[in-house]
Amino acid sequence: MNRVLINIIRFVLLVVAQILVINHIRLGGYVHPYIYLIFVMLLPLNIPGWQLLLSGFGMGLVIDLFMGTLGMHAGATTLMAFCRPAIIRLVSGNLKFENVREPSINQMGFPWFLRYTLCMVTLHNFTLFMLEGFTFHLVGQALLRILLSVPVSMFLILLILYFFAPTKKRDRTPV
Repeated sequence: MNRVLINIIRFVLLVVAQILVINHIRLGGYVHPYIYLIFVMLLPLNIPGWQLLLSGFGMGLVIDLFMGTLGMHAGATTLMAFCRPAIIRLVSGNLKFENVREPSINQMGFPWFLRYTLCMVTLHNFTLFMLEGFTFHLVGQALLRILLSVPVSMFLILLILYFFAPTKKRDRTPV
């Protein structure tokens, strides 16, 4: 299937899941999981920078429209998209991924993808919650929300990617 069509379907499904299911998960008012970040995280590695930024902004803007958050998700997701190439270089170190089209658990390995997810989700949540508070009086509350929301978001993201990852076909030769 065409990569553009796959990304459009992924965009729509993640928005629907975020708005209809995940947004209703509120544990004590401090845990706010976000799975729509998967869209930006799984964009192809060779995507031009302007498309990456536009995709991140578009996803954040759609979430903002449904949540009424006045551009906070758009800002946080655009910053996440902007920092993504640097985060990939930071997490990869000296590793070179020549035959990899998009970052995934199957192609990059679980330890790499765990570090990548931690960096991306932490950056997004830090930006979002700091923009939301936008005052020094609420820094402690924002940091608590970040510390509680990042692990839950990471767990849900990794769980979703694990269940929807394409399975490798095994060579089944008859005995």
